[in-house]
Amino acid sequence: MKVILNEKDIKKIISNLVKKIIKKYKNLNKFGIIGIHTNGVYLAKRIAEKIEKSKKKKIDIGFLDITFYRDDIGYRQNIQSPKETEINFDLNNKDILLVDDVIYTGRTIRAAIEQILEIGRPKSISVAVLIDRGLRELPIYAEFVGKKIKTKPNQQVEILLREANLEGDKVIIYSK
Repeated sequence: MKVILNEKDIKKIISNLVKKIIKKYKNLNKFGIIGIHTNGVYLAKRIAEKIEKSKKKKIDIGFLDITFYRDDIGYRQNIQSPKETEINFDLNNKDILLVDDVIYTGRTIRAAIEQILEIGRPKSISVAVLIDRGLRELPIYAEFVGKKIKTKPNQQVEILLREANLEGDKVIIYSK
């Protein structure tokens, strides 16, 4: 097991992501953030808070559970308990920033986009992630990436965030 990012690194990465996001999205009146459970929700909240602080503007934020949209639902050994999907704003004609912790195969993002499109018709959907570990199976990418790392299929990247981890923020990598 190797720690590849610590709390200070993650804080800096989020600040840099927010700068890039603000640069792209000038009209925050037609902008919303949706975090994918669980770590994507924590990161989405942090990003929204930083944008709100910087721009003095309330940001629409929602949370998405993709459990029943996964394409591996019948193949998984462990059945996940669904969490709450909560999107209390109109998605139609808005620029949506979809936030997750790690992008790997692209399947989670695909499932999230499918669910979003069932809820409404956004003007656009962009993706922001803390870690891009490569090895894509689908032609999906993140526009906003905190850190790209090269991994092997037998490796696991784990994001531990203070909201769910008493030890604070860190990213670790280990072999399965």
